[in-house]
Amino acid sequence: QVQLVESGGGLVQPGGSLRLSCAASGSTSSINAIDWYRQAPGKQRELVASITHYAGTVKGRFCITRDNAKNTVYLQMNCLKPEDTGVYFCHVRDVFGREHWGQGTQVTVSS
Repeated sequence: QVQLVESGGGLVQPGGSLRLSCAASGSTSSINAIDWYRQAPGKQRELVASITHYAGTVKGRFCITRDNAKNTVYLQMNCLKPEDTGVYFCHVRDVFGREHWGQGTQVTVSS
């Protein structure tokens, strides 16, 4: 099993920045890919960023990086907009095809 813990969310003004962290533990050697999803109020969960792909709405503003030594993935979010508000989830697909989710961290962009 893989355990994921997100942190770094909070309230930020439009135009501000946040960096989310996702710390993985457990069977980290089985991790095939880590990415970030978000779920806005009343909307479906959507893929925000992976190592090879960014949603069109965040391209050029968000950047995903990975520190393998710390088993941690980061999501740097710049030029935040109110529509970026939502719960951000760390997601892992392991080499067996199983999916693992973190508990989510709330990001609110508001003045």
